[in-house]
Amino acid sequence: MRILDIYIGRNVMQQTMIVFAVLLGLFTFVSFIDELSVMGIGDYGIIQVVQVVVLSIPKLVYEVFPMAVLLGCILALSAMARDSELVVIRAAGISINRLVISVFKVGAVFAVGALAIGELLTPFTEGKALNVKNESMHGNLRQQADYGVWMRDEDTYVKITEILPDLSFLNIKIFEFDEVGRLRALSSAEQGQFINDRWTLRGLSRTQIFAESSDSSVIEAAYWNTEVDPAILQVFLIQPEQLSAWQLFQYIEHLGANKQDTTNHELVFWQKLMVPFTTAVMLMLAIPFVFVQTRGGGLGRSLFFGIMVGLAFFVVNKSFTYFVFLYDIPPMFGAIFPTLLVLIISIFLLRRIN
Repeated sequence: MRILDIYIGRNVMQQTMIVFAVLLGLFTFVSFIDELSVMGIGDYGIIQVVQVVVLSIPKLVYEVFPMAVLLGCILALSAMARDSELVVIRAAGISINRLVISVFKVGAVFAVGALAIGELLTPFTEGKALNVKNESMHGNLRQQADYGVWMRDEDTYVKITEILPDLSFLNIKIFEFDEVGRLRALSSAEQGQFINDRWTLRGLSRTQIFAESSDSSVIEAAYWNTEVDPAILQVFLIQPEQLSAWQLFQYIEHLGANKQDTTNHELVFWQKLMVPFTTAVMLMLAIPFVFVQTRGGGLGRSLFFGIMVGLAFFVVNKSFTYFVFLYDIPPMFGAIFPTLLVLIISIFLLRRIN
């Protein structure tokens, strides 16, 4: 049995890597063309475009994981069926359920790989890609590793510790300099909101610095005269894809404490948790799929229907993302339902060929 597991695992792994190469080549090219449409804004040139596209590859790997595993498993098992290897395996007394176990063992390796990419690599590379793009397009704004944003407005420098999804922000520091570069005022505010076409700072502490003295005051609320546009700040929002599942869990609690809508973040959180299970379900689906298609056609037909199934899953998964927002569906159900649907279909097909 160990020899069987190794043989099947090796075939599935090889074919899946080929599928990954093809899909990544296609999606990377599409991503490159998409980035070219905004090239030329600010300092966003061809070098920055290439950097962003390369840094986005781990995210693409993570997104196409279920489809690549499905197609890779179909290709591997279809090739074995074409060479009558599956017939020999079945004739030797190996049941369909035992084949499922063999495929699941290589699936465990893929699941660990998906977790590593999604939890460790993707958050880092996505953050870097967003920084390269945003800093190139908006030269007077810079985002730091702690998600804080520095910006310059003439002789004023502003540090915003955190921008919330409703474009309000927390913990602002404003440094005002005179024409010779000397600090003349320092302001600190707990919160800022864009209300009636102007910024309002709340919990404001202001210190004016003179040649030989300083003067401090505390103001409950005050208007902030600045050219900073909320639309510009939107590009510096913390994106759910930038965070690991554990970071998302903590950030969702933080947003809830600040009375922010967490639906999008909860949906991404559950989708991240579902990727390993979705990978396993796709592997389960490939086995009955190959046996059914082998009876009615060759490798090309199996591959075609595999692509259709993968695309159908992608469409259903994306559709439920929109349904969650349109019909107030619980984010957990919106993330789980597509995988649950594929699982039910897989079990039904497995029972038919047993």
